[in-house]
Amino acid sequence: MTNRTFLCGARLIDGVNPPQNDMVVVINDDRIMKVSSKAKAPAPRKKDTVYNLDGMALMPGMAFCHYHPAYDNVNSLQEIDLKHPPTKLTLIAAKNAELLLNCGYTMSVGAGAAHFIDVVLRDSINSGLIPGPRIMACGRDVVTTGDSVDSHPKWWGLGLQGLAKVCDGPDEFRRAVREEIANGVDIVKLYPTGGHGLPNDSEFLSMSEEEIHVAVRTAHERGAKIRGHLISQRGIKIALEAGIDVVDHGDGLDDECIELFLKSGSYLAPSLYFPSRLVSGYLSGEAPGIASMIPELEHTLENHPAKVKRAHDAGVPIVIGDDFGFGSLMPHGDYAKELAVYPDLCGVSNLEVIKWATHNGAALQGRLDELGTIAEGKLADLLVVDGDPSKDLRVLQDRNNLKMIMKGGDVVRCSMTRSEESELAGSYR
Repeated sequence: MTNRTFLCGARLIDGVNPPQNDMVVVINDDRIMKVSSKAKAPAPRKKDTVYNLDGMALMPGMAFCHYHPAYDNVNSLQEIDLKHPPTKLTLIAAKNAELLLNCGYTMSVGAGAAHFIDVVLRDSINSGLIPGPRIMACGRDVVTTGDSVDSHPKWWGLGLQGLAKVCDGPDEFRRAVREEIANGVDIVKLYPTGGHGLPNDSEFLSMSEEEIHVAVRTAHERGAKIRGHLISQRGIKIALEAGIDVVDHGDGLDDECIELFLKSGSYLAPSLYFPSRLVSGYLSGEAPGIASMIPELEHTLENHPAKVKRAHDAGVPIVIGDDFGFGSLMPHGDYAKELAVYPDLCGVSNLEVIKWATHNGAALQGRLDELGTIAEGKLADLLVVDGDPSKDLRVLQDRNNLKMIMKGGDVVRCSMTRSEESELAGSYR
């Protein structure tokens, strides 16, 4: 008979329902075997491990759904693939993946990683070689000649090497997507528009409608998902009509786009922390060199939050994630700072954002049957938080408040002590 772990006296935030107090969650091996009130909980056996949470919050492990583990605080597109050799970049990405897990994110969805580093991380984590979250791996950026990503000066003669796959025309896009999937990626990344920090403006559409449709169809035919850097209304609309799985940023979405989201079932990753942090950093004098980006980002802050709220209210599934690793303003490890932006800017509740970060993230990965909520039979990906994220999401920003992180029943980190048998006597029926 296997030993169990009891998490008792929790303020349960299960990912979908209002919080419940004084709850007990019992884990057996890698699964949640019981979620109940204290009165209905089974009695611990002598060899079981029991933790008394004393009202601390218990919530699902979160999903970071726009992740660039190989961004090493880059200050330009050139630095993404030129700052370090691939071998060192892989080690940096491995440390960032471990850091993401230690910030309470037990799942991640890639949004672009040079040299197929995401694939290596996923396989190394799954084999137990290194610690990290459950990764849906992305690969190189699939782009066209001369678009925002194809920005290395041509006289350098470098090409894009491991950063991107440059292709033009439907046949080349079909081949490129197949090549990405053959290299092990789970989700393909397109760059159909400029804007949102890229050199070309938001109305710049670098891919034809046919190229976008072929790329999406090919990914789905091979069982992979596909996402796109999409800013303009025109680009968003074309991509949604093609059936793209994730719209990254989506600054130009309107009511017509929202209808297409609902029809296609696509996800929105609004990543509003990026413009918020860059504008505040520029205005405070921390980053005077980004002046050229500020007018567009200020426009985003003025208009996009209301659109995100409207999309959410209409039923568009929204996920969490942003471009951490971009410059000194967005270092890796600050991931939870994104969460508080949405109540502040969009007027959504803390619990709604928690659902985006848990339930919706697991649903995007196609693993809602196993992850994303706290329910009997699901994998035990759990966070114990000293504080109440349903009242203040900022408690998640201090890693000292994460008293336990559990992934698949394994304790990743824990600063709590087990309860003594004498404390438990007569407490459970």
